[in-house]
Amino acid sequence: QVQLVESGGGLVQAGGSLRLSCAASGRAISSYAMGWFRQAPGKEREFVAVISTSGANTYYRDSVKGRFTISKDNAQNTVYLQMNSLNAEDTAVYYCAADWRIAIMLKGDYSTLAFWGKGTLVTVSS
Repeated sequence: QVQLVESGGGLVQAGGSLRLSCAASGRAISSYAMGWFRQAPGKEREFVAVISTSGANTYYRDSVKGRFTISKDNAQNTVYLQMNSLNAEDTAVYYCAADWRIAIMLKGDYSTLAFWGKGTLVTVSS
């Protein structure tokens, strides 16, 4: 089992930045692909960014490319999402997930991913 706890959300003005953290316990994140997902009110959960098991490959949804950066610190067993130039459309609950199947993270049934955190709320005021 892997327990994931997100932190770092909050209220920020448009154009501002936030850094989300996802602290893992139970197993090493080096064994998993790690992803950030988000769900806005009334919308389906969507993929935001994924980092491969090795950390060598990262993937982003088009709307956050160039603004968000996913990274991981295996020694700290933590994954990060640096979010810059935030806008109102980024408002959502952000979730961290871990799974062996990176393909599912990128385009699949997210409900089948092995481990999820409980989320952290990001609100961007315009």
